[in-house]
Amino acid sequence: MNPNTSATTTAMMTAIARRALGPAHPVRGVTVARGPRMLTDPAALRAAAPEVLAAGAAATAGGDCAALLVAAFGDPGLAALRAATGLPVAGLGEAALLEAAADGAPFGIATTTPLLADAITARVAELGLSDRYTGLRLTAGAPERLSADPAVLLDRLERAVRACAERDGARTVVIGGGPLGEAAEELGARCAVRIVAPIPAACRSLARLLTE
Repeated sequence: MNPNTSATTTAMMTAIARRALGPAHPVRGVTVARGPRMLTDPAALRAAAPEVLAAGAAATAGGDCAALLVAAFGDPGLAALRAATGLPVAGLGEAALLEAAADGAPFGIATTTPLLADAITARVAELGLSDRYTGLRLTAGAPERLSADPAVLLDRLERAVRACAERDGARTVVIGGGPLGEAAEELGARCAVRIVAPIPAACRSLARLLTE
């Protein structure tokens, strides 16, 4: 489920999830009916949570939904969905951060949303990962403008990734954002440091949950 109201963004993230999960787990992309256009600040993140919960309830009403993926790095509505549905539910932020920290190596985050920096750091602490966290590096430029120019977005994110590795000592870098999914895949081939792309990470988490 994508709290971003862009159908194009939903289609992009759904395509990545389908590639990650393969034919064994069919994927249906859902965009919430209402809510902020982009989740760029704490107020937008809070406003998205009930909309994600409503979308999840609608998606599971027919009984043919086996799992849910919250396609936003801030994981809005994640805990509520787990409690309400009883299904396996993965969030991009939780899954990517846990995967990045799994081997005990230092990890950082590269993202485009400066107003969510404190929320992201708090989420790292909530997951018990602060001892491995090297910090957050932000792209230059407004998130809305970057999202409209994929080439510039990729360049700015690559700079942030390199800063995580070269200045902060990160050995793994999480790309912080669902709409950054295509850039995250490209950065995996362009950067020497290990990249954790959040959508495939969440899909791997769901696949494990579905086989337990």
